[in-house]
Amino acid sequence: MIRTILEVHALQTVPPSCLNRDDTGTPKTATYGGVRRARVSSQAWKRATRRGFHDLLDPSELGVRTRRVAELLAERIRKLDGSIEQADAWSLAAEAIQTATGSKIDVPKRREQAARNENGGAAPESKYLMFLSAHQLDGLAEIAVKAHGSGGKDYFKDKAVKDQAKRIANTRHSVDIALFGRMIADGADINVDAAAQVAHAISVHRVDNESDYYTAVDDYKEREDDDLGAGMIGTVEFNSATLYRYAAVDVDLLRRNLGAGLRDDEPITEPVRRAVEAFVQCFLTSLPTGKINTFGNHTLPDAVVVKLRDSRPINLVAAFEEPCKTDPDVGGHMRQAADALVSYLTDVESTYGIADGDSTWVLQVGRNTEALTQLGTSLPMPDLVAAVGAEVVRRQDQA
Repeated sequence: MIRTILEVHALQTVPPSCLNRDDTGTPKTATYGGVRRARVSSQAWKRATRRGFHDLLDPSELGVRTRRVAELLAERIRKLDGSIEQADAWSLAAEAIQTATGSKIDVPKRREQAARNENGGAAPESKYLMFLSAHQLDGLAEIAVKAHGSGGKDYFKDKAVKDQAKRIANTRHSVDIALFGRMIADGADINVDAAAQVAHAISVHRVDNESDYYTAVDDYKEREDDDLGAGMIGTVEFNSATLYRYAAVDVDLLRRNLGAGLRDDEPITEPVRRAVEAFVQCFLTSLPTGKINTFGNHTLPDAVVVKLRDSRPINLVAAFEEPCKTDPDVGGHMRQAADALVSYLTDVESTYGIADGDSTWVLQVGRNTEALTQLGTSLPMPDLVAAVGAEVVRRQDQA
């Protein structure tokens, strides 16, 4: 069976920074090729990518992941019927979500006492993050409003209503749910398998974390007998690195997750195209925001390779199993990393005979990444994104 698999490979240099830190405040690292590498977790970059969607896609195509899902749904319920009291809206929202997902929605213990002291009480919450699309929340709100006028909680006991609620929660998935998946512990039958896979970004070279000792001055020291020392002292750990970043999207699974799409007036290929284009652009241009005000490490990838395969995805991280070393004649790691990426990709495809028919695009900045031009068509970002989207539509039309 011919498949459509999207691969995104990127080399990105970040200056002193702390993009993603552990519980001690230290930049995350990993051992690879026998040496310590800088690391940015896949979770951190997936969240940054999802946040980027809000600048490209209509809110109706996105979802919300929150424990306060009943509060969110109650707002929609009261928009549909303003006569419903706040407490009743919370109760209806909790029943609708429980019916649709099987998850228990209660006022958390930490807020029970406060709820007793508040006139309006407190909104119930789910016990874990709940990921629902805008369309799913709207559909459940409509059921809740019907329940308000048809017997309240008893309305949700009807089998037809239960089936309808589950169907709403398991159709018309948002772009972010279709790409990154959803797990509902109490309702495995409405889980969504993620179409996108994102690897932990690691440096192509060895790194050593460093520590910055800093001071802050008290601006309101006026008396001569004031302490002459700093108002505050502290330390922050950081590193700098050239990162290899990788992601893959099963476009066929993405299409199944999106189903018939989020709009009734367009072909089924359009939601897939928008999702793929948004993913490519946001994955490449997003940046985790850890300590970003401290370091201002706003960079973009210098080297990008995007491929559409018809078999299976291939992570090219083995190109850097032997860590890059600085070249005294050139300096830095980018040229060596770009050369290694091109060489390894060419060797792997030649050895396994998997390059035939694959569409490849590259984006490269500066002379250190010139080796990428031998892999495929070199395009600026807007044209690359549009070309990938157009090829995805062409393949979907032929499926």
